[in-house]
Amino acid sequence: MKAPLAHFAHTRSGDKGDTVNIGVIAWRPEDYALLLRELTAEKVHSFFGSRVRGPVVRYELPNVHALNFVLQGALGGGGTVTLRLDAQGKTFGAALLRLEIETDTASS
Repeated sequence: MKAPLAHFAHTRSGDKGDTVNIGVIAWRPEDYALLLRELTAEKVHSFFGSRVRGPVVRYELPNVHALNFVLQGALGGGGTVTLRLDAQGKTFGAALLRLEIETDTASS
């Protein structure tokens, strides 16, 4: 069974130059294992496709049941030079919440 990431987590995102940072925080501590299993750096990179020209790195923060993703080359050069509407990467987190992840009935 699949469900949107929004059922299990909320996000915050922003920029540092041409890099987008997305924090993904589980709504419930018991959903953190699902995030670890389903939300890989590769899956996040694939979800954003050609919008991210560099690597995606995932950091785990188990003490707060969260993951942090760093997406390099995601803002067309950075806030002061990009022609993108979202120059500071604020909508990346909201967009990621649409990602469909595999779940089991116990977690949903």
